[in-house]
Order: sequence, then C-alpha cells, then structure tokens
Amino acid sequence: MDQKEVALSVSKAILNGEWDKLSGILSDDFTYTGDGMAFNKQQYIDFMKGMKSGFSNMKMEFTHTLNEGDQVSIRFITTCKHTGNFMGAPATNKDLNIGGIFIRKVKGDKVVQEWQTTDLLGTMSQMGFGTLMGYSLFNVLFKPKKK
Repeated sequence: MDQKEVALSVSKAILNGEWDKLSGILSDDFTYTGDGMAFNKQQYIDFMKGMKSGFSNMKMEFTHTLNEGDQVSIRFITTCKHTGNFMGAPATNKDLNIGGIFIRKVKGDKVVQEWQTTDLLGTMSQMGFGTLMGYSLFNVLFKPKKK
C-alpha cells in the first residue's frame, strides 16, 4: 500500500468503526496534535469513538491529497448529523458540513503522527450557541492536554 493509501486508511477505518483495524494502522508510539489537543494512540482511538458516537450518517470527501517525503496532507469535508453528545455538547440533530486538513506522517505501513486543524468555529456555529458553551465547558473542566 502506498503512503497516500496508508494515510487515508486511518479515516476509512474510523468511518467504518473498525477500531481494531485502526489500532493496527497506527504505530504504538503514534501521536496526534490538533485543534488544541494532543493524544497518544489510545486517547486518539477513544476520542474518535466518541466522535463517531456523537454523529451519524458520517461521510468524508478527500478533496486534495498531497504527498511529500513521509508526510501526506489531506483536505477533507465531512458531512454528518449531530445526533449524540460530543465534547459536552448535547445532540442538536443538525446536518453539518465540516472542513479541515490533516497531515499524517507515514513510516512503512504505519501512521506515526498526525497534525490536524478543523474549522471548529464553523462547526460550532452550525451546531448553535449551546454547543459553543458545551465545548467551552469541556475544555475548562477536562483540560485536554495541549502541546
């Protein structure tokens, strides 16, 4: 599998809820840095499980994919419906259109690092004021590790 396919396989495993497959794609020393948070491998998987449970009908379009050296940059657009609790925000049942970019560092057939930025303000604006408050409280109460 080439680097682009390895990088994309992370998102595909998440979309399909294939957590064992995702665990096998991520290296044991995998790290994630994005949107003000930093996770190790298990924290990342747990966060993605939480995200997946908060949204339904999730689809991702990968509009741009660039590969340079051992890094793959992917611009994505996610469409979904907010049907469950996510990061302290109760379900709004609103359809969302979420954009962002991630860069995944690939070594062989493993992803060893990910950096991501998501249009959180646009996402939270689509979800409404209550979501902005929930997200703010989540960050104050749980203090996700920041790098």
